[in-house]
Amino acid sequence: MQYIENVAEQSGCIFCVLPKKRQDQQTLVLHRDPTCFVMMNRYPYNNAHLMVVPFRHTADFLVLEDPEKQALLTLVGHSVRILREVYKTHGLNVGVNLGRAAGAGYEDHVHFHVVPRWVGDTNFMPILGETKVISQSLSDTYRRLRPHFRSLDGR
Repeated sequence: MQYIENVAEQSGCIFCVLPKKRQDQQTLVLHRDPTCFVMMNRYPYNNAHLMVVPFRHTADFLVLEDPEKQALLTLVGHSVRILREVYKTHGLNVGVNLGRAAGAGYEDHVHFHVVPRWVGDTNFMPILGETKVISQSLSDTYRRLRPHFRSLDGR
């Protein structure tokens, strides 16, 4: 509901604006590399839904340089590993939506989604209640994941 009520108020690209604030806990940024960053989705499909994003503002994955693509995929891999370790996921959805027709919510800035999944994580709530139940607060999820991403700084 927060998203629906505030969507018209948003100005600028969230993937450009939020990292520049340098308020990582408030903006849910978990990790930064020179070319990319990992952040939590404020309106997740599932608990601990992450996004891996290049700092460069582009909608076209093919415009990214090879080091940017490599960094993106490396961070996707770290995200998968961390989510498996911390949340004992049964599976993960990993992907990128290129363009509105593909389902991109932010179609002007390419980004990967890393969504944890568990057997039985779907229920009647989205169908009957038109809502998704997230079992942990965003701040608790951030506090749980951040130390694992912080460990990447010393690689």
